[in-house]
This record gives sequence, structure tokens and C-alpha cells, in this order.
Amino acid sequence: MKDQNWHNLTVAETLDRTASRLEGLRREEAQRRLVEYGPNEMQREKKASPWRMFLGQFKSVLIIILLVAAAISAVLAAIGEGESLWDPIIIVVVVAVSVVLGFIQEYRAERALEALRQMIAPTSAVIRDGEETMEPSRGLVPGDVIVLRTGDRVAADARLLEVVGMKMDEAALTGESVTVGKVSGPLPADAALGDRRNMVYAGTSVAYGRGKAVVTATGMNTEFGRIAGMLQGVEEPRTPLQASLDRFGKMMAASLLAVSALVVILVLLRLKLDVLDILIWGVSLAVVVVPESLPVIVTVTLAFGVYRMAKKHALVRKLHAVETLGCTTFICSDKTGTLTQNQMTVRKIHVDGQEIGVGGTGYEPRGEFRRNGDLVAAKDGSALHRLLLIAALCNDAGLVASDGEWSVRGDSTEGALIAVSGKAGLDPEVLSKMMPRIGEIPFSSERKMMTTIHQSPEGGLACTKGALEMVLDACSRIETEGRVRGLLTEDREQVLEVNKQMAADGLRVLSMAYKPVQRDSWTPEEVEREMVFVGLVGMIDPPREEARQAIETCQAAGMKAAMITGDHKATAVAIATELGLLRGGLAVSGADLEGMTDRDLEETVEKIEVYARVSPVHKLRVVEALQKRGHVVAMTGDGVNDAPALKRADIGVAMGVTGTDVSKEAAHMVLTDDNFASIVAAVKEGRSIFSNIQKCIMYLLSCHIGELVLMVLAVLVGTPLPLVAVQLLFVNIATDGPPALALAFDPPDPDVMDRPPRDPRKGIFAGPVTRMIVLMAAWTGLTTFGVFYWALHYTGRTGEEARIYAQAMCFVNLLLIEKFTALSCRSERDTVFKIGFFGNKWLLLAIVGTMALSLPIIYVPSLQDYFHTYSLSLADWGIVALASCTLFVAVEGAKLFWKWREGVSSGQGHKSPG
Repeated sequence: MKDQNWHNLTVAETLDRTASRLEGLRREEAQRRLVEYGPNEMQREKKASPWRMFLGQFKSVLIIILLVAAAISAVLAAIGEGESLWDPIIIVVVVAVSVVLGFIQEYRAERALEALRQMIAPTSAVIRDGEETMEPSRGLVPGDVIVLRTGDRVAADARLLEVVGMKMDEAALTGESVTVGKVSGPLPADAALGDRRNMVYAGTSVAYGRGKAVVTATGMNTEFGRIAGMLQGVEEPRTPLQASLDRFGKMMAASLLAVSALVVILVLLRLKLDVLDILIWGVSLAVVVVPESLPVIVTVTLAFGVYRMAKKHALVRKLHAVETLGCTTFICSDKTGTLTQNQMTVRKIHVDGQEIGVGGTGYEPRGEFRRNGDLVAAKDGSALHRLLLIAALCNDAGLVASDGEWSVRGDSTEGALIAVSGKAGLDPEVLSKMMPRIGEIPFSSERKMMTTIHQSPEGGLACTKGALEMVLDACSRIETEGRVRGLLTEDREQVLEVNKQMAADGLRVLSMAYKPVQRDSWTPEEVEREMVFVGLVGMIDPPREEARQAIETCQAAGMKAAMITGDHKATAVAIATELGLLRGGLAVSGADLEGMTDRDLEETVEKIEVYARVSPVHKLRVVEALQKRGHVVAMTGDGVNDAPALKRADIGVAMGVTGTDVSKEAAHMVLTDDNFASIVAAVKEGRSIFSNIQKCIMYLLSCHIGELVLMVLAVLVGTPLPLVAVQLLFVNIATDGPPALALAFDPPDPDVMDRPPRDPRKGIFAGPVTRMIVLMAAWTGLTTFGVFYWALHYTGRTGEEARIYAQAMCFVNLLLIEKFTALSCRSERDTVFKIGFFGNKWLLLAIVGTMALSLPIIYVPSLQDYFHTYSLSLADWGIVALASCTLFVAVEGAKLFWKWREGVSSGQGHKSPG
């Protein structure tokens, strides 16, 4: 019974198709069908074992290179070829930290199906052999007749047979918070999922009323099951940072092989060493060039970003997703609760032939009534007062205030009516004592209205609210201009036109009517006849003010945004227009998407700004179409229906307050305040994080390649080695690591949200970064070798003393020049003086701390012997300080030149002098 349109069948046709009856299945038949269709539960996807998941962490090219480097270092240390055992130990520790963190993230990531299973009711009320019994939900089969009452959670998809005032909470499936009234009659075959009001779905719950339904689908054939199947089949894309680091690792592997070969060839040409010694020296030098602290620095940078995001209401579940936000180009946002407040609010009232605007937002009973800009008082006896009185009396909801925040207890639509009546000073508790309810005719999907009867000082009063067409049919009079008169044809036409306009503005419209009745002798048939029509109320879930500002920030930052919602198209368009999100683009419905091929959607997707009445499959198609167009997509959502798209998106963002467990488990990030503005704040943080990772890599590579240039120059010139292995190890671990780590804490650039998103295909080595690395590495190698060569030949020292002194000068020069490198790496575009010399206190502390750590090595005799250093005089320090600072001057000057040249090429720079 899979993939059938049950909603367009009559009750009799449905029972016939399911081979069932109102008295339910016989137990023998139910058992036979259980064998045929299987249990009503989600299939468990075969999971990779923890060991397989752990081993999968070693697929990173950079991790493999580090492990090879550790192995080579360990071998060299074992055979006594100048390597320290600390080098391989440190590398292994670095790898272990990165691998364990990755394993923990992946181990926790695949819990979405378990959350889905928990949303299915454990037992259900079923009619079998003509008797109602409680049965385990896993035993439900197609054809079972189930009984549903207020508060019940539905355990399988079913077609309604009978309904009595039934309303369903389908937010978990459709994402829309407004309850859905149910009917039992057939509906059009092309009705969207959210419009199939004669169906109930697994995982949803009964908010009001009762009914009976025949099961049409169980297990993986339900709408929830299809979502579970989609979750199993959706592969998460690799993040841009993971792709960049992999490319970086492959490039480094090729570079190391080339460097090793080059060094071996040079040594063969210049030095008289054994072939084995040459190979060992070349390989060990290549190992030294590996930035072993990089994985930990990347992890720490991401982890610090997670901490900063948490303070801005964004909890990141998957570490690499932090950086992905920085290159997001398209945000697909849910409407309800994310772009809107998730609090129904009355915006307009039509009464006495005039439109009255209502101030205030949400459920707080505070606001003003205005007509043409002028304040309007809801005076006792006026039509406005009468309408608000009906809104308060014909109501089962209540408002609750907690810590200054107002919420609704009951239906959100009725909560909006209580709030608007409160703005006129009407207190429901006081009214319930003054005009107690003595009877009611509950809402039903067939009548589409609700009536309550109250005792008043003047006698009985019937108050009615509901859909306009139904209420108008029950009315023969209208209250206008302070009196009650007959309802004319032109009155009906005017009210219908106002209703049409309100609906076009995206408002949900209810009409109000009343009728004096006898307190003790009324009947339902008499009450809802010849009533007095009062007016219309138009309400909407209003947009968040901060969301409007966040969308402007998105647009300034070069990102596009689209609304994807299960709500009606008119409402979605109204909200999108008010937010400034809909700016000449297209608004399409789920039905429109059904008519598009994947190719059609791919060609059109960048022009669409609003999607309405969409299904889970539609959301997934939109995400994939945008990704095919080269976009990095962030998708927000809170319902189960959002889970597949959240998982497939480059960055899935779930709602922490209203979101289901399923959506949170499928997402990369969870918003603790369900606010679109928090996404934009997270994007800013993501951009800053990638920039800081870039700075760290730029610094580490400049230092390590500079060291390589230094050593290669020594081989080419034919001098002794400028540095011994223990000195290189100290520089790489003790003095390079802290400044690189401090760069992870660099504050965001002021213009970070004024730039377009970075192209993820360009990776870490964008143009400015590459030229900075080349300049700084070359300057480091050349300057440091120059100091070494001068100290070796031009200071009057000879022999062993000259060599040790020259190595000490080279060592200290390298320490200092790399600190100047760290300062220049704070920006690849702007000078340090523009972004603020003291903007990163952690970097200054790292520079001072690492230099202080170096002083004992230079001046303590026992350490001098081990590290091959020499006590330097103040004059020596002056020489290395002067030589080192030339890098800072050269790099900062180069930044000014590059910026001037870019300005000239774009037509905005200064003219060349002369």
C-alpha cells in the first residue's frame, strides 16, 4: 500500500482499498498482514563499527605525512643520526589529539534515526474484532482502524474516517506551528502534504478533538519512514576547510619529495659524504620542514571559534562546520520562528466598515489601535469593543507571563485573540466571572466555526468566531454605525473583498458574530442562525526585527538568502517582502517545483527567493541544485521534514528551542535562540576563523620554508650547517608553536562582513597569502644566512669558535625574524599599524614569552653545550635585531605597494608619481 493518494478517496473507497471495515480487522488478519508488511518501526541502518570509524580518521593526507615524518624521525633518533626522540613523540601526540577529536564527532553524528524512533508512540488504541484495545504500535498494520484522542501521538500514517472537532499538531513534520483542522471528506488529488487535512501522519499528535482513522502506511513507508530513508541515503559533503587541508597535504607531500631529492643532489655535488649519510641528512631536513603543530593549531582555532559562537547563541556540533560558515554564499531559511517570532499577532481589524491597525507584537497584551494614524479607543458599546469581547469570550486559550516573556497556553490563534482583547483592557479572568460560559458548540472542520454561550446581565449571549464564508451564512444582520441593521448584499460583497485583501497580505482571517439568546432554552440549531455580523480580524506571525537587519547584513556581505516554508504562498510572500528578502526574485510553491525537472530547477534556483508549501524532497532538491551551481549552502530548519536537507547542506542549522531531536542530530549547528540574526553572527565568526587559520598556516609555512631556504643556501655556498638538529627542533616546537597558536585568537577584521564570501575552490593559498609566504620565506632564509655567513667569516673568530658563534647568531636571528613574521601575518592585506599593533595581546605575550624561554639556552653554560649556542653581547643582539626587523619593514612596505597597485588597476588608486 505504498505511494498511493489516499486523500482524494472517499471513506468507503479507502476502506475498500485497504480491505478493512469500521469494526476493524480481525486479529487473525492483522497477524497475517504483520508477516506481510513487517513491524511498524524504522529500519536500522547498518553502522560502521567504532574501530572502522576510528581508522577512517587517518584518511587525511596531512595526518599520513605527519605519521611518516614521525616514523622517519624515530628511526633517525634510534640510529643516532642527530634526531631527538622528542620530535617523533610530539608529532604522534599531535596526530592522536586530532584523530580522537574527529572520532568523537563522527561517533555522535549519526543519531538521527534513533531520535526518529523515539517519536513514534509505544502503544496505540486499535479496533480489532469490533473492540477497542491498546496494542503495541510496532504491531500496527495497513487496514487497522485506530482511535485518536486529544494528546495522542500518531503511530502510523492513516486516512481519517470520522472527526469531531479534531486539530493536529503537525509541526514536527511540516515545520508549521499552527494546528491543522481535520476533515473526513475527499480532497483534490494534487493537494500538497500540508493541505491533506483528511490524513494523519506518524510522529504528529492530536491537539484537540477526537477521531478514527484507517492505517494506510507503516514503518519505512510512512512519511517519517521516507525521511529516515532519505537521511540514510544523504551523504554529507566535505567541508571547504577539509578539502583545502587535503590539497595542502598533497602539495606538501609532493614538495617534500622534491625537496629531499634536491637536497640530496646538492649535497652530492657540494659535500663529500657517504651516500647513506646524504640520504639521512636530506630526509631529516624534509621532516624538519613539516609543520607538525598545524593539526593541533587548526583544531584549537576551530574549538575557540566554537566557544565564541556559543556565546552568540550558536552551538556547533561538528568542528569543521565552524569554518564552513565563513564561505557560505546562500542561506536557505525556514520561516516560522527563525525569520518570524513564532507568535501569532493580530495586525488588522475590519469593523464598522473601517480598517483599524493594531500595534504591538507577540502575545504581550500591550499595544494601540489606530485608524488612519489616529488613536482609536475601544469604548464600551462600540463595534470594536464588541468584536474584542467576542474574541476574549469565544476562546479556550490563556496567556502566561514568565520573567517578562509572554507565551500562550493553548492554540496560538486563540492566544492572538486573547492578546488583542487585552490591549483594550479586557481581562479573560474578569470576563469569565462577569459572563460565565454556560454552553458551547465546539469547532468542527465541517462547520469551520466555534460558538460559546455566556450568561450576561442582559440575558444569554452567543459569541461565534470562524471562517468568513461560514459565519456570513449564519448571519442576517450587521452591526455598523452604532446600530444593528439587516445584512445587505453590498455588505457581503464589501466584507468578502476585505477578506480577500487581508488574505493577499498574508494574514490569517477570522470573522466574529454574536446573537442574544435565552439562557435556559437555546439549541445548537437555533444559535447559529440569524446572527449579527461584527467584523474581521487579520493576524500573522510577525517577522523578527533583528532578522530584517541580519538580511541586510547578508546582502552587504555578498550572500543570498531564500525562505523555504511549509506555509501558504501569500503568507510567505508577505513576510519575505516585509523583511526585504523578496527583491524582484521569484516565489514558487511545492506544486511549481513538482513541475520542474532537476535541470530546470538548477537553471532557475538562483532567482527564487521564496519557496512555499514544500515537502522534504523539495528542500533536498533545492539544496542540491544550489550546490551544483557552486554555492556553499546553509540550510535552517526545525522539523523532522528538514532533517535530510540539513544533513545534505554544507552547513545545517537546527533550531534549539522549537527544533525536534531529529533535526538537531542531523544538523551541524544548533541555534539556542532560534534567531536568523544568530546565523549571520556565526557567519562573521566563521569568516574570522578561516582568516585566522590562514594566518597560522601563512606563519608556519613562512618559518619552515625559510629554514629550508637557509639550509639549502648553506649547501649551495658550501658552508657548515647553520643550525644543528636540536636547534631546529627547539625553533619549530618551542618558539614557532605559541605565536602560531596566538594568531588563532586574532580579533576579526573590521570589514570582514563587507567582503564577498571567499571562493572555497581557491582554498587556503589565495593570491595574497601565496605571495606573502614567498616573500617572508625568502627574506627569512636570505637574511638569516647573511648573518650566519658574516659571523662565520668577518668577526675575526676562527675554527670551532667561529662555527659555534655563527650558529648562535643564526639561531637568535631566526628566533627574532620569526617573531616579526608573526606580527606581519596578522593581515595579508593591511599593515599592522592599520589593524592595530596591540590588537592581539596573546600574540605579544607569546613573542615575549618565547624569547624569554630562549635566553637560558643562550646564556646558561650547561644548556649552551647541548644547544650549540654562545653568549651574545649587546652589540650582537643589536646586529640580529637590525637584520631581523628588515623583514617587518619589507613586508609592511610590500602590503602598501600591493594595495596601491590594486587600487590603480581598479581605477580607484592614486596616479603614479611623475
